[in-house]
Amino acid sequence: MHPNFDLEPAATALEAVVGAITDDQLTAPTPCADTSVRDLLAHVVGLTEAFRQAATKEAVGRSVPPAVGPETGLPTDWRSRIPGQLKALVEAWRDPAAWDGETEAGGVSAPAVVMATIALDEIVIHTWDLAHAIGQQPAVDPAHLTILFEFLRDTPPEGTPGMFGPVIQVPDDARLLDRIVGLTGRDPAWSR
Repeated sequence: MHPNFDLEPAATALEAVVGAITDDQLTAPTPCADTSVRDLLAHVVGLTEAFRQAATKEAVGRSVPPAVGPETGLPTDWRSRIPGQLKALVEAWRDPAAWDGETEAGGVSAPAVVMATIALDEIVIHTWDLAHAIGQQPAVDPAHLTILFEFLRDTPPEGTPGMFGPVIQVPDDARLLDRIVGLTGRDPAWSR
């Protein structure tokens, strides 16, 4: 596994995309099947807090699987809440103790270093989803791409139940981001 890495570049990229979303784009589709921009933003509100709690270990023993879909409410203050929660998440993972032992998020327990990688994956992939939904190309830190490709490289063809749909085949000579996106069950060529 990787030594501790900083989540700030990924958080900054997500904050930039969230800041570019206009109200009339909330109903737009995303690369996540049957998920609108609004639904995905609601998921981001939940996951940014869940992975902060994973870093502090306050979620251990009481986390629950995330709800995704139209029934998940999007807080009216999402434009300020998401950036604030991203900053808190980054700070929480900068504490060396965050990387020790086991922790929990979304009803799943894992070594903290694995949970940090899952947090990175969630942030980067949902940044990609939201950016594509509004016609943008997200910025991704090259070091983060390396970490995520190593993490996802052995994803089975059927995907990871509860996390990713079936793998989309992407040529080995494609951009690393496109290969990572394919491993999470998304078509890198998806467009709105």
